[in-house]
Amino acid sequence: MNITLLRQSIRNASEASFSRSGGPGGQNVNKLNTKVTLRLRLADITGLSDAELDMARKQLANRINGEDEIVINSDEERSQRINLERAYFRLEALFVTAAKLPTKHRPATKLSLIVRKKRMRLKQLQSRKKALRRTKPALDD
Repeated sequence: MNITLLRQSIRNASEASFSRSGGPGGQNVNKLNTKVTLRLRLADITGLSDAELDMARKQLANRINGEDEIVINSDEERSQRINLERAYFRLEALFVTAAKLPTKHRPATKLSLIVRKKRMRLKQLQSRKKALRRTKPALDD
């Protein structure tokens, strides 16, 4: 995965549209188009191998619409520029996490007999040491 190429392709291939944001904000809400909607076609993405793109399609299947696009909305801030940057960041993070290929399974190894015996011997020594710290039985006078 080439992150810089992925980041550039997301910024170049995505289409941003702006609209009025809902919620609190006073007169700012009624006058400015601060809500950002990013649309990105999966076919336009570069920086991912075919296997990584297939993995991303599987992971993001519920977020892909009928036109093979991912749609991200951002309207948390009162600034259009900040909302646009947040939308780009969220889109990049989605692809970076979803396109990770599974790592190779590493089989568990078995400890050798000598190592197991040494471990048991150390445990017995520790047990004896702690047993000596316990209260001693009362002496009969």
